[in-house]
Amino acid sequence: MQKVTIAETPLEKEQAFEVRRKVFVEEQGVPLHIEMDEFDESAVHFVGYELEQPIAAARIREIEMGTGKIERVCVLPEYRGLHAGVLMMEEMEQYALKAGLFTLKLNAQSYAVPFYEKLDYVVTTPEFMDAGIPHRGMEKKIT
Repeated sequence: MQKVTIAETPLEKEQAFEVRRKVFVEEQGVPLHIEMDEFDESAVHFVGYELEQPIAAARIREIEMGTGKIERVCVLPEYRGLHAGVLMMEEMEQYALKAGLFTLKLNAQSYAVPFYEKLDYVVTTPEFMDAGIPHRGMEKKIT
C-alpha cells in the first residue's frame, strides 16, 4: 500500500465507504443498515491507497475522555497479507496519540484476533456476536 490518508473530502469518504461496502456488505453479508451507522457522521475515516485506488478503510472515534474506538478496519481481498492492515493501524495509532487518545479499543472479528495481538492488542471480552459474526473486544494502551 502506498499511502494512508484521513478522508477529509466527500470523495475520500465515499472511497472509504465503498471499500467497506465491498468487504462487509458484499463479501461478509452484513446488512447495509448495520454497516453504515450513526457514527459515520462524527468518526474520523481513513483510506489506504495503492496506485491511487482505494484498497483499505477504517475509522476511529473518541468514546470517552482519552479513549478511542477503532472500527470498520478492512482491506480488499486481493490486497490482504501485504501489510495494508498494519499500515492502517499504525496511521490510526499515530492519529490517536496526537488527538490525546491513549487507550484504544476495538471489536475484532474472532478470526482476526491474532492479527491484532501481533500489534499488541489484548483480548478483553469473551466471544460475542455482532451482525451475525463472532467478535472479541480488544484493547491497547499507546504512548
